[in-house]
Amino acid sequence: MPDGKAKGELFAELARVGKALGNGTRLELLDLLAQGPRSVAELAAAAHLGLTTASAHLQTLKRAGLVTTTRYGTTVEYALAGDDVAALWHQVREVAAARVTDVGRAARTYLGPDDTEEIGREELLRRVADGRAVVLDVRPGPEFAAGHIPGAVSIPIDELAGRLEEIPADQEIVAYCRGALCVFSHDAVRLLAAHGRSAVRLRDGFLEWRLSGHPVAGPALP
Repeated sequence: MPDGKAKGELFAELARVGKALGNGTRLELLDLLAQGPRSVAELAAAAHLGLTTASAHLQTLKRAGLVTTTRYGTTVEYALAGDDVAALWHQVREVAAARVTDVGRAARTYLGPDDTEEIGREELLRRVADGRAVVLDVRPGPEFAAGHIPGAVSIPIDELAGRLEEIPADQEIVAYCRGALCVFSHDAVRLLAAHGRSAVRLRDGFLEWRLSGHPVAGPALP
């Protein structure tokens, strides 16, 4: 006869992951960690959180087995526990976008008007192979250092306006950032177009690039 108590305990343990994911701030922290390991202070700054608040959310993610920690002297660095966690975050986002109408509305509000051209990963590879495009990574520098599309040029979005001369003027620019819901590449294409540059953005971003098995330059991510 099945043990109802044991079954309940099993599902309660499974629910720890669901509970950890059931908070927008923790999802944002997972999104940041999908780009590479970060210290508590770096994550707090990127997510506009206090250190105590960021640490509490990260501990919840750790108790659910979704992140790991490594200590370097007095600094504690967090990382995703594995690519399965990155894939889980990606799938949560995809299901929510497909099933929850308000996700699309919120995404449009955040990303702005649909006024930038996008291309897929295979088209990016074709244009680079043909020598027709420069790949521009507009994420923060530490994220680029943790891993990036091979051959990409790193200019963080908040530095782009002052560093346009570093990008060849006679080639198309393909900008990318963290993922499909990252606004940096949208803003980069708008800025580049305003300065007379030919620019498009990658439809998704580095997370999808890595999960699809495309090559990655820089340190290997878990």
